[in-house]
Formats: sequence, structure tokens, C-alpha cells
Amino acid sequence: MNSFGTVIGHEKIIAHFEEAIKMGKVSHAYLLSGEDGSGKMTLAKAFAKALLCEHQTGCGECTACRQVDSGNHPDLIYITHEKYEIRVDEIRKGINDTINIKPYSSNYKIYIIDDADRMNQGAQNALLKTLEEPPAYAVIILLTNNKDRLLDTILSRCVTMTLGSVREEKIVQYLKDHTEAKDEDIKFAASFSLGNIGKAMHVVNTPEFKEMFQEAMNILIHIKTIEVYEIIAYLKDLKAYKDEIYDFLDVLTVWYRDMLMLKTTGSLNHLIYKDKYRQLKEQEIYISFEGISHILDEIKKARRRLAANVNFEVALEMLLLTMKENGKVW
Repeated sequence: MNSFGTVIGHEKIIAHFEEAIKMGKVSHAYLLSGEDGSGKMTLAKAFAKALLCEHQTGCGECTACRQVDSGNHPDLIYITHEKYEIRVDEIRKGINDTINIKPYSSNYKIYIIDDADRMNQGAQNALLKTLEEPPAYAVIILLTNNKDRLLDTILSRCVTMTLGSVREEKIVQYLKDHTEAKDEDIKFAASFSLGNIGKAMHVVNTPEFKEMFQEAMNILIHIKTIEVYEIIAYLKDLKAYKDEIYDFLDVLTVWYRDMLMLKTTGSLNHLIYKDKYRQLKEQEIYISFEGISHILDEIKKARRRLAANVNFEVALEMLLLTMKENGKVW
């Protein structure tokens, strides 16, 4: 098995990488764009392993492949950051000051920058100088879930590839092969993940998810009838799941996605929460398309607020009030 055999899905991107290696037309900079859990790092490592492999396949057996697997290959450098943002010194020390040193044991010197969108302006400008005139052996791989935060001049110098969703049946098989989860849990995780294998693995491997899921369902089912003062009590309960808050927002998103599907088609065939059909149907009657869209927008805003360290209770209270206002019984 070559290194790409460990990657689930993303066949077109893999084919591009394999053809580039075969034809000797590897670019100096790549941008892998996709949501968290979509497999960006797995794909970047597989590409790097194939480039560094003595057979250029990622055989897994040669010295270079074993070094990549153990994290000790001298020509594969990961740019990490201790704080939220990647600062200019981290790019200068990690890339600019070392890139002109030729590879130690291979034809390529590869840098992988995770969370590349977290580079501040100075860091991006420092990277840009290297991207403008990279050494022939250099390959820089940027990973991001928000490429819009990167400079246009950086984007223009990268081969950009967007990771799409993985087919549900592939995720189901992967979970069966790599977990001991029950079939019903695997089926739900694969469906809930909406093609994101990292999210599916998280759902089946995180005991706290089930507890948080039940709390979220309790809120969603009763949101249209609870009093405003009761929202404060719900917020106190949610604080227990502060570490899983983005999972909570995912649960809400899927609920209103299902409601939108139900309102559009009238069928439960495309629902993820099929067992909640009755509750979804009861709420769908009282909410407009615009109301659902407004709630989905507010969930996105809540995610951004929390990422920006807005007060937890304030961000969630605003969201729950929006859900109640748009889903109330008239």
C-alpha cells in the first residue's frame, strides 16, 4: 500500500498528487482547504511521505518512510504555534532561516503549515517573500479552514485544492474497521458528520458527546415553549459542556438543516434525525424558510463569537433567544 492508501476519499486530489510526482511537476506551494476534521493533515502527510520516499510512492518500508512515520525525517518540517496566531518570528525561524539549507537526504524539503489562516499580517508577508522565489527543492503545504483570511498574493502562488465530503458508506466502513462502536452508533455518526470523517470519529469516540447531544435535544424540542427566564437555567447546564460547545452548535445546525429539508420535501428520507421526525414536523409548521435561515446564520455568528472569545453565556443566550423568537407558537 502506498501512502495515499491511508486517506479516505479525496480521490481527485490524490490523483493530482500522484500525477505531479510521476511527471516531475510538483509545485512549490499547495493550499489544502477544508473544514476541521476533513483530513487535510492526513492528506498533506501522505503527499510528503510519497515525495520523500525512496521509491516516490510512500511505500512505508524504506528508511525515509519510516522516518516520516516516526516524525523524525530531517526534510519534513511542521510549523507549529504556541498561541492562537502564527507570528512573524515563527515563520522566519521555521521557514525563511532554513529553507536555503539544502535537503539532508532527499530531493525535497517540505514544510507543512497547519492553521495557515492564523498567520498574522507580518507572518503572511514573511512567507510571501519565500513563495516569490523558493528554492527548486522546496515544497510548502498550507492547511486552512478559512482561506479568505490569507492574502490574495499568497493564494495566487499556491495550487489550491478544496477537500470535499467523503461518501457516507466509506465513513461507515472506516468506522467499522477502526472502532468498536455499535452499528447504530456508527450509522448515526457517519450521517451526522455530513462527510467529515474526523467528525464521525469524534462522535463515536467521545463519551461526552452523547451526554451533550441529549442536552441539546432537550433544548431543541422545547425551545418554542420555554419561558425566557428558563433560558438562564439552560445556559447553566450548557456550561458543563463548554469544551464540547462546537459539537453543540453542530447538533443545532443539523436540526435546522433537517427542518429545512422537511419543509422543502415533506419527506423523512433525507433527514439525519429520523427518529425526531414528529418533533421536527411539529416545529416546522410554525417557522418560515426565512426563520430557519436566520437561525442558521445566528449559529454561524455564535461560532465566530466564541472563537473570538466573546463571553460564553452572552453568545449562547443571544443564539437561544433567536431560536425561540423564530420558532415560537403564535
